[in-house]
Amino acid sequence: MRVLVVSAPLVGHVFPLVPLALALRDAGHDVLLATGGGGLAAADAGLPGHDIAPGFDFGRIALRVFPRHPLIARAELAGTAGTRGAGLLFGKLNDHLTDSVVALATRWQPDLVLHEPFAVAGAVAAARLDIPAVRQENALFDGRELVRATTARLGAALRRHGLAELPPPAAALAVAPPSVAAQSGWPMRYDSYAGGGELPAWLREPGERPRILVTRSTLTGPGDRGPMPAVVAAAAGVDAEIVLVRPDARSARSLPGNVRVVDWIPLDEALPASAALVHHGGAGSALGALAAGLPQLATVGAGDRRHNAELVARRGAGLALRPRDITALTLTRLLTDDGLRIAAAEVSREIAAMPPPSELVDRLTALA
Repeated sequence: MRVLVVSAPLVGHVFPLVPLALALRDAGHDVLLATGGGGLAAADAGLPGHDIAPGFDFGRIALRVFPRHPLIARAELAGTAGTRGAGLLFGKLNDHLTDSVVALATRWQPDLVLHEPFAVAGAVAAARLDIPAVRQENALFDGRELVRATTARLGAALRRHGLAELPPPAAALAVAPPSVAAQSGWPMRYDSYAGGGELPAWLREPGERPRILVTRSTLTGPGDRGPMPAVVAAAAGVDAEIVLVRPDARSARSLPGNVRVVDWIPLDEALPASAALVHHGGAGSALGALAAGLPQLATVGAGDRRHNAELVARRGAGLALRPRDITALTLTRLLTDDGLRIAAAEVSREIAAMPPPSELVDRLTALA
């Protein structure tokens, strides 16, 4: 079977698709990853990739779209736009991607298209070739809402390819633990490609003091530095070892004695020896901490970050705060609050009980 895996050309969108793509490949199927930009780094995992977005610049798309919709833009920056802002951005992106993906699919002739919710160009290609399309969730939203918002801005691309509307997928794969967020489809345990990098030996074992990992987004906008500056400012008052992962140059200056710095690391390998994770509110970071059973502090912010952080907090598995509200007390609470630790462990067991990607291979094969 030939499987075309289609993703928006962004690291955070591509990497969660890699484990299932590798499971399909390891089962003997031919897999081709269609993406672009930073997402092509997933080729390092051993998957052939095709660039469907040469010269991609997400910031340029935002600068074209949001000035025409100032109210939605303002809500998007506050994290209160729901799917409206994402629909504008990814609708425009998919209008750009659709012709390229359809052309690639026509040449390569896949038997199945696997796509994430913000890559509906893959679903268009599947409809053109009359083959099954499968939507794999990679966030904490309901993928049906994301697809509807994106497709609403895709009328011209649909018409170019002879479609009045986007057909429903043959199946959907739901990765959110049900106690955190509702998604429809076959359940599949969340996993993600870590993006390479070497894990230092000292991060493989717990330290003398509890360890807090602090990460930032792979996609940042103007003035968006995530939680790191606030964590550094509060660190001296926290009885913990604090590790900044890929800090920007400003965050890495004048660090307290209990703060260390590392470059890109396989985060999933560092989480088991850590006590908590502080991050920017991205879905991958939130799901990674939940899978590891770690209390987390997710900062509310633009896009889906407020949504993700508030879901985690509502479940009791972490804190949702603005960066400016991070203090030594809130960081200490991550390490000492039994309620956070118990809820995070409950969700971890919930995720562990979901089928791993390898168990979905036969069901996907049957579709084709």
